[in-house]
Amino acid sequence: MVAATSALAVLGGIPLGVFLTLAPKPIARPLGAIVNAGRSLPFIILLILVMPLTRAVVGTTIGPEAAIVPLALGAIPFYARLVESSLHEVDPGLLEAGRSLGMRTWHLVTKVLLPEALPSLIRGFTVTVVAVIGYSAMAGVVGGGGLGDLALRYGYQRFETDILLATVALLIVLVQAIQSGGDLLARRLDRRGPS
Repeated sequence: MVAATSALAVLGGIPLGVFLTLAPKPIARPLGAIVNAGRSLPFIILLILVMPLTRAVVGTTIGPEAAIVPLALGAIPFYARLVESSLHEVDPGLLEAGRSLGMRTWHLVTKVLLPEALPSLIRGFTVTVVAVIGYSAMAGVVGGGGLGDLALRYGYQRFETDILLATVALLIVLVQAIQSGGDLLARRLDRRGPS
């Protein structure tokens, strides 16, 4: 669930973030409002609201495959805003240099913006994956499977506190490993030196 959702967040979030960054204001503002609306919905409500779409796409509203639909719909706008923020950190002088060399928008994005913002994009992706792990645990409450389902069904409903605590410990270790790995990769790719 988390891997598929994270991949969809990148596939949808990077183009959306680039578009939010480069689109003219009359287009970017309404799109930004839509992205903000998507980000402002509590995930448990989003799960319920998109059940008809989930059923249409996957054929069911229960299980890990079904949970990917609302997870992706929650993660894409979240990551898109982080991408937009990362791209705004790129030195405007680099963009001007690219324009003066006659680069078209596509080349500016692929040769200047994304490579220069890569460490920040990785940090944003790490934050997104951690958020998706939290969302996926909530998806377990409504039959999405995963660790949330395990913690709820066995740990909470059957009063098996050891399973509940083991699930929490596993989530903490998983988040810590992902955060550490993302931070390490971002530091290695950062051309500005240690931060």
